[in-house]
Amino acid sequence: MRTLEFLARLCSILSGALLTGITLMTCYSLVGRNTTGDTIVGDFELTGVATGAAIALFMPLCQLKKANIIVDFFTAKASPTTLVKLDQLGAFFMAAAFGLIAWRTYLGGMNAWVSQSGSMMLGFPEWIVYAAMTPPLALSAVIALAQALLGDKFVASEEASV
Repeated sequence: MRTLEFLARLCSILSGALLTGITLMTCYSLVGRNTTGDTIVGDFELTGVATGAAIALFMPLCQLKKANIIVDFFTAKASPTTLVKLDQLGAFFMAAAFGLIAWRTYLGGMNAWVSQSGSMMLGFPEWIVYAAMTPPLALSAVIALAQALLGDKFVASEEASV
């Protein structure tokens, strides 16, 4: 369990570093464009690429903390046992969804590798984005599956201490 939590937190840190770098690049490009006329060619392409990877990198921690949207209108008066079972069922569906997305992302990356497709202005290889997205999506599936199988026994360390 600790390994999954460590990996989820590592993915989150990588995502934060990636977004920080992209933010600094965007600021540099905007200041340069508005002061000296210099800009970073293709900055919008790099921003799109990094944002896609960052979203996937945040998913494991989101799943670990059970931070997905839950509509509890119909289950507000359900027993704790029923809520645990419904949470396990939801986690199972999330595991299936993340597994499917990870599989299709992997196949998309392989297709981008074979076709050597790249972005329009920079020719940035698209397979790199898929390669950055596939592991955290697969990790999200594993975390959700652990939550589905273990229920309340699988708890992030912050939740356990509260």
